[in-house]
Amino acid sequence: MKTMPSEAQIEASAFAVLDTCRKQGLRVTTAESCTGGLIVGALTEIAGSSDVIGRGFVTYSNEAKMAMLGVQAGTLSNHGAVSGETVLEMAAGALEAAADDADIAVAVSGVAGPGGGSPDKPVGTVWLAVQRKGQAGHAERQHFSGDRRAVRIKTVGRALELLLGAAK
Repeated sequence: MKTMPSEAQIEASAFAVLDTCRKQGLRVTTAESCTGGLIVGALTEIAGSSDVIGRGFVTYSNEAKMAMLGVQAGTLSNHGAVSGETVLEMAAGALEAAADDADIAVAVSGVAGPGGGSPDKPVGTVWLAVQRKGQAGHAERQHFSGDRRAVRIKTVGRALELLLGAAK
């Protein structure tokens, strides 16, 4: 989603993720940095979501990524928190930490702004990963325009799309 999704679009995407996961008997976990819990929040805003959502991890700091999700210090020092390598480790770590309580994980880390960007990772750069238990994860880089809120909401929209794709 390059344009900012509306509240109704986020809600529709969250409903679709939950419905598809219910039909497939799948449970979801999230590992969030730049969104600070907005993805799991969008899913749990919907009544009855507890049959699909058991937990979400907000790992804003590098220390939290390492302690809660097992992201390697070397990954963070060599690639940075905003990288494909890091979000892949976040997704895998969320699945491991959730154990039998999750079948699919989505992970996000980015530069929401207004500061914190660099020439290599300007404001709006977001890495997302999705992984299904027992399968290799998939990471992608997005660049979302707009202010901090827009970057975060667009990230939620794309994360829900990735979850839906992984659940099918």
